[in-house]
Amino acid sequence: MIEFLVESAGELAFNRQTILNLHALLSDNLLPDPAASGRLRRIGVGINDSVYHPLETPQLIEECFQQLVDTAAAIHEPFEQAFFAMAHLPYLQPFEDVNKRVSRLALNIPLVRRNLCPLSFVDVPRRAYIDAVLGVYELNRVELLADVFVWAYERSCRHYAAIRQSLGEPDSFRLRFRNELIDVVGGIVRSLARPTVEEVTEAASVRVPPEHLDDFVRMAVTELHNMHEGNYARFRLRPSEYHAWRKAPGGTGSTTSLI
Repeated sequence: MIEFLVESAGELAFNRQTILNLHALLSDNLLPDPAASGRLRRIGVGINDSVYHPLETPQLIEECFQQLVDTAAAIHEPFEQAFFAMAHLPYLQPFEDVNKRVSRLALNIPLVRRNLCPLSFVDVPRRAYIDAVLGVYELNRVELLADVFVWAYERSCRHYAAIRQSLGEPDSFRLRFRNELIDVVGGIVRSLARPTVEEVTEAASVRVPPEHLDDFVRMAVTELHNMHEGNYARFRLRPSEYHAWRKAPGGTGSTTSLI
């Protein structure tokens, strides 16, 4: 899901549309009512292990949600905006479920926009996070949640720095044409085409400037020849699409040499 934020960084904003779409992504196939994904709730909800009772009136939920996103958008300091989202989205409970997960992803909006390290909750002790959120629900106190936020962000930064050091500098050419590579490779696979220089050149010529076409085609053909069951998801391919391509005549194309 962080990928969605990174890919949209140039247009990303903390607004109603973004938060609703984050919920739709995170709650897909998880809610009893599929129509509730990406929609503000119209029913009452309860909080496990808490006497806190969120708002029930749809009109009030709508008004408070709009006030929440407007207030967050007016905060210019990225860490303050991130923590605001982390604290207030779960407290309002604007959706039928998946509210805390939305808040943990939404708090990365200002961080990604400022090219800061995103915050991951992978290593955060579940009990510490739950207790911190309950402190907001029950007492309107944010001190413990703030401690969790700072601890988790410092840990995320250390992990990010270690990973970046081990990986080295990213390929600037690949980064520049990342979306085009996804489109071209995905298109070749979905159309059951052979992964040849000719096929890739034809698909890429409308997307890539002529001065970069040869390098791009070489990169795309290499990706197609190196595709296997463990990496096709990088190109947003479904399992059925990948396996259909593999079974197609010449699908893996091993006869045509690279440029």
